[in-house]
Amino acid sequence: MVRIRETAVIDAPLDVVWRILREFNSHHEWHPAIAHSRIEGGLSGDEVGAVRAFSLKEGGFLREQLLVLDDRKHVLSYCLLEAPMPLFGYVAKIQLKPVTDGGQTFWIWESRFDTPPERQDELARLVAQGIYRAGMRALEARLVNRGAAPRGEVHQADRDARKTLPWQPAPVAAPAVSTSLAEGRTMAIVMERHGGPEVLKPVEIEVPRPRDGEVQIRQTAIGVNFIDIYCRTGYFDLVRPPGVPGMEAAGVVTDIGPGVTHLRVGQAVAYACAPPGAYAGLRTMSAELVIGLPAGMPDQLAAAGLLKGVTAAFLLHDVYPVKPGDTAVIHAAAGGVGSLLTQWAASLGANVIATVSNHEKASRARELGAHEVIIGRGPEFVDAVMDLTGSRGAEVIYDAIGADSFDHSIAALALRGHLASYGQASGPIGARDIGALASRSVTLSRPNYGHYTGTRALIELQSGRLFAAIAEGRLRIEAPTVFKLAQAADAQHELESGRTTGALIMVP
Repeated sequence: MVRIRETAVIDAPLDVVWRILREFNSHHEWHPAIAHSRIEGGLSGDEVGAVRAFSLKEGGFLREQLLVLDDRKHVLSYCLLEAPMPLFGYVAKIQLKPVTDGGQTFWIWESRFDTPPERQDELARLVAQGIYRAGMRALEARLVNRGAAPRGEVHQADRDARKTLPWQPAPVAAPAVSTSLAEGRTMAIVMERHGGPEVLKPVEIEVPRPRDGEVQIRQTAIGVNFIDIYCRTGYFDLVRPPGVPGMEAAGVVTDIGPGVTHLRVGQAVAYACAPPGAYAGLRTMSAELVIGLPAGMPDQLAAAGLLKGVTAAFLLHDVYPVKPGDTAVIHAAAGGVGSLLTQWAASLGANVIATVSNHEKASRARELGAHEVIIGRGPEFVDAVMDLTGSRGAEVIYDAIGADSFDHSIAALALRGHLASYGQASGPIGARDIGALASRSVTLSRPNYGHYTGTRALIELQSGRLFAAIAEGRLRIEAPTVFKLAQAADAQHELESGRTTGALIMVP
C-alpha cells in the first residue's frame, strides 16, 4: 500500500479556496495537467456521487467519483474509477484548515493506493509532484494573479447558469463503476442469434485502437430504440449474429485516429447512426457521424434524445414540412419519437391529434401539447378524426405502429394528405395495393433514417435543428428510464411491451 501526503499554505482565505475546490469539476480550470473535464450524467459538480471524466494534456483518460463533501469540516474525498496507470483502490482526501494569522489556508492532500512493487517509486513521485504539488501551486498562482473573490463569484454564476439550461433534466445517478475491464477491453451486449430478448448476453470484447478516420469513445449513456429490436429479431439485417446491437450513445472521446479534425480527446460527443455496436462501454468507430454536444448538455439526455429527436426533425421538416393550421395525427404520442413529434408539431402551429393506448398516456399526450387525444387506433379512430376535422381528415399522419394502424391511417387522411409510415411496432404492413390511394390522392412515404442523416452535413443539419428546438423551448426531453447495460434484455422487453413512456437508456 502506497500512502502519499502533501501539504501547502495557500495565500488566500479558507472560504475562497473551499468555494473552488468543492466544485468537483473545477480542476480543469486551474490544474496544469488537465486538458478537458466534465461531470457525467447531468449531476452538479458538488453532488456526492458525481463522476468526473477528464483527459490529461499529455494523454490518458481518467474517471473519479466524489465520495464525501463536508462543508463544515472542509473535507472532500474521492476515488479513482478508471485510469491509464495501475493505481488500484485509489482513494484521496483534501482537507482545508484556516491559518490563524494572515487570512491563509493550510491545505492537506493525501491518498492511498496499491500498485505493482516495481512501479511504486515512479507512481508515488508522479502523484505527489505531478498532481498534488503542481495543483496546489497552480491554484495559489491563479488566486493571487486573478483575485480570489471574483473567482468565487464566477463559479457561483456558472453553477446558477447550468441549473437553468433548457435541456437540463431531473438528474439521474451516473454509473459508479468502471466500464473498462482491462486496457482495450470492455463489457458489451452480444446478440447470440436472432430471437427474443433472451438472445442478448453480456460478454467481454476487445476494442481496437482507432485507425484513420476513427474515434474511440468511453460511452456513458446508451440509447435503447425500436431499431435495436428490429435488428435482434432479424427484421433488419444490420447485425449478423453474434454481433453487438445499438445505434445511439453518448460519452467522451478517449482517442482519435489520423485524419479526424472535428473532434478532440476529452470532448463530450454523441452519435445516432449505423453501423450498430453501441451496446458497449467502450467503442471504436468511424468519426464521420459523431457530433460534439452543446456545452452543458448531459450525456443521458443526449442518449435519450438524439436518434429520436433527429427522426422527429426530418419527419417534420423534410418528409412532410408541417405548416401552421395543418392537422397532424401522431400515433404513440407518449412514446419516444411520438412525444417529441407532439411537442414540436404543436410549436410549429399544427393542430395535433394524438393517439395513445390508455388513459395514463392520454394525460401525458395532453401535457406535451396535443390538442385532442384518441385512445385506440381501430375503426373508431377514423370516425374520431373525421368528427374532429369536420369530415376533412388529417393533412399528415405520422405512424410508427405499422400493421395495426396502417389501413385506418390511410382512411383518416384528407384530400392530398400524407402518411409518413416510419415504423412497425405492431409488425410490418405487408404487401399493399396502392390503387386505393387514388380515391383521395393521398401520398405515402416510408422514410429511411440513414437517407436523412448519412453524411456529416446531413447529421449536422438535423441535430442542429434538434438542439435549436431544445434551446428555444420548443422541446423538452424528460429524464429517461435507466437500465444497467447488463440489463439490455429487460430494457428491450419493456420497450417492446408498449408499457413505457418517453425514452429508455442504459449505463455501463
